[in-house]
Amino acid sequence: MAGEVRNISCAGGKSFSLQQFTCTESPPSSVTEYEKKEKCGVFGIMGPSDSVERCYYGLYALQHRGQESAGIAATDGHTISAHTGLGLVADVFNKSVLKELTGSGAIGHVRYSTAGSNRKCNAQPILEEYIDGQVAVAHNGNLINAALLRSEYQKFGHIFYSTSDTEIVIHMLAKPTHQEKPDPLAHVLNHLQGAFSFVFLFRDRLEACRDPWGFRPLVIGKTRDGYYCVASETCALSSIQASFVREVEPGEIITIDITGTQLTSRYFTASRPEPAHCAFEHVYFASPSSFLFGDTVVNVRQKMGRQLAIESPVDADIVIPIPDSGRSAALGYSKQSGIPFEEGIVPNRYVGRSFIQPSQAMRDLAVQMKLIVIPDVVRGKRVIVVEDSIVRGTTTRGKILALRRAGAKEIHMRVSCPPIRHPCFYGIDFPTPTELIANGRSVDQIREFIEVDSLAYLSIEGMLGALGKPPGHYCTACWSGRYPIPVDSSVSKFGLERHQLKMFE
Repeated sequence: MAGEVRNISCAGGKSFSLQQFTCTESPPSSVTEYEKKEKCGVFGIMGPSDSVERCYYGLYALQHRGQESAGIAATDGHTISAHTGLGLVADVFNKSVLKELTGSGAIGHVRYSTAGSNRKCNAQPILEEYIDGQVAVAHNGNLINAALLRSEYQKFGHIFYSTSDTEIVIHMLAKPTHQEKPDPLAHVLNHLQGAFSFVFLFRDRLEACRDPWGFRPLVIGKTRDGYYCVASETCALSSIQASFVREVEPGEIITIDITGTQLTSRYFTASRPEPAHCAFEHVYFASPSSFLFGDTVVNVRQKMGRQLAIESPVDADIVIPIPDSGRSAALGYSKQSGIPFEEGIVPNRYVGRSFIQPSQAMRDLAVQMKLIVIPDVVRGKRVIVVEDSIVRGTTTRGKILALRRAGAKEIHMRVSCPPIRHPCFYGIDFPTPTELIANGRSVDQIREFIEVDSLAYLSIEGMLGALGKPPGHYCTACWSGRYPIPVDSSVSKFGLERHQLKMFE
């Protein structure tokens, strides 16, 4: 993030300082190359003198939620400073950088790896200065009306330097008519549509909020020495020995004061729709150790595996998981079926999740590097392979071929969630529908493509039955096509990227 400050005109004739982003990377040749993944992780803490260090460890624990970029913003009560960069947390931060980020409050962000959006200007937290002072923001989610809002603000001369939907929120906070409201942040949040878990850092406080549907997770913790913190998952709380207090409720704003010892709460909307928690968090994204939406993730995944064994039994010699997120479901399948559980595939911890790689060739190479089949375990065996989900199918096919080469006699794949047939507009930006293997294809057609002897998915009813809250409290849009918030399907999910591409024309 560059340090140059520019004065940008606002509606109403006032101005605010906009800290300029630089986006020096070359743009992609076409929008269709983008494969944006909005799944991210946020963390924030107030009070302790080592807030930055604790934030660093919190982000480390959330690394599975974002591998493209990382950043931390810190306040000393007077000034907010920030450091962001591309890569993993350990790549972006070293001792000297952490030493420079001093303060008694900090927020951090990790972002999921993408193709077209892999730019430093999109790294968070975003730090800006407007008429009311400095503010930094970190976001997990997806604002489905961001392009419309952005277009309206551009008509009044606002300049945007990123392709992130998060940037619009700061422009909205800076609008003079919004600043005149009794609660500017609540007023702005009421104009947003979609999924969001935000953490805002002001010079003298931290504010965190969650959309009225509660799509994305956000939890409150308290450290042993009495300081409040917030995080996307409870695993981040554990990393700094903080205890879980509760979730930030859907539609709630919580404020932690500069001391970190006082927490207050308010709701920014009177509307309280039925929750729509993202079920895919339990299926794939969340850490097995996290307590999420009312249950521990590892327990939910084992329940899914057990139900999968009930719905789709098969006679075989061993059950093996596709590591790592398929392991708990495979254990559940093994326990329910009585078929021995074996580790037939060894993961390479230094290769990121394969479906986020920027090209098919890279994804294929990542699969070979990431997962090593153990021939002695699978040779001559009838193998049940448990996978958490199948997105494109190409990487899954590569895994099956590796098992064949290792001598597996039969391969029966069982998937611990339903077929993913629809795009997500609420925070997990799956590929376009045409890239989803289950879109327009039967289970048997998918079976033929990935070359397994049998294939079965967990039913939606079976999956929802394994979750920690009532079935009606979950979003199943990527499986069922039923979207809790209406989405204009004619609006491209890459609309903000098109705005950015015009800057290079």
